[in-house]
Amino acid sequence: RMFNESLNAILLGVGLAFMIGPVFFTLIETSVTKGARAAIVFDLGVILADISFIFLAYFGSVGFLERIQNDSRVYLFGGLVLIAFGIFTIKKKSGETGIANSNLRVNEPSNYPKLFLKGFFLNFINVGVLAFWFAVVIAVTASLGLNQKKIIQYFATTMTTFFIIDLFKIVVAKQLKSKLTPVVLHKMQFGLGVVFIVFGLILAARRFIPLEM
Repeated sequence: RMFNESLNAILLGVGLAFMIGPVFFTLIETSVTKGARAAIVFDLGVILADISFIFLAYFGSVGFLERIQNDSRVYLFGGLVLIAFGIFTIKKKSGETGIANSNLRVNEPSNYPKLFLKGFFLNFINVGVLAFWFAVVIAVTASLGLNQKKIIQYFATTMTTFFIIDLFKIVVAKQLKSKLTPVVLHKMQFGLGVVFIVFGLILAARRFIPLEM
């Protein structure tokens, strides 16, 4: 049984690592344009947001969970923030990401606190991630019989797996750096902004779509 629990936790971590969204694309872009160390710092911020969601879901009251799930204004707020972030990314001057550099040099020194906070808030404002963790925590705690030790081990395994796979993605993206031209990186920046806007529109649309149909 312990093996099955560990396997499920690992599979959940793998699924999280390859979940396509704004965080996924930002991690790749950060690795390519700013370097592996900067991407790791960004990723640690993302992981802290996930851990915060897990704690909120585990220790939150039933009333709090219901209020978050039923308040559609939260979706609108999160969506508008993502849209604004997308517009900023598209309009940002290419030189700010090192794209105008013909040698594709990494921007140094990187602002690590800013990257960490960027990863944290980019993940934290996504209400879909919050709802996802609520569902996972409820299912896991029920299946593990509210055994706190097993629950901690389960999510520790999940987040460790997630981080290890993200390290692999960072290294792979870094290796591709030498093969990417400034034009390709500019398109990546534009595409990243479009991804933010699309995900923001989808999230904001939840404000006007009945939760129960």
